[in-house]
Amino acid sequence: MTKNIMIVDDSASLRQVVSIALKGAGYEVVEACDGKDALAKLDGRKLHLILSDVNMPNMDGISFVKAAKQLPAYKFTPVIMLTTEAGEGKKQEGQAAGAKAWVVKPFQPAQMLTAVSKLVLP
Repeated sequence: MTKNIMIVDDSASLRQVVSIALKGAGYEVVEACDGKDALAKLDGRKLHLILSDVNMPNMDGISFVKAAKQLPAYKFTPVIMLTTEAGEGKKQEGQAAGAKAWVVKPFQPAQMLTAVSKLVLP
């Protein structure tokens, strides 16, 4: 069975890099350009993991994760934050919102795939 991963980032080039790496590792990818777009795409389909940027227009990553965790279908979906923010405060905010891991940009696709393989739902 294929596993679905959502990537939420306002940078099209970053979504492309992540998407290529994930597809290469055998995952299906759903892309969203910000938190609002991502929430609109949480339509009940099974997602095995969400990768989200923190700083985005319209709705930032932390607000998006909080909102996603309110939805019964996504309450237990693991979330990895991809971000340039390396500060402890932001990390704690992300963890409080429900993020399971934090990958700081710029990152190697292999590093991201390792985090994904550890957290992706069975």
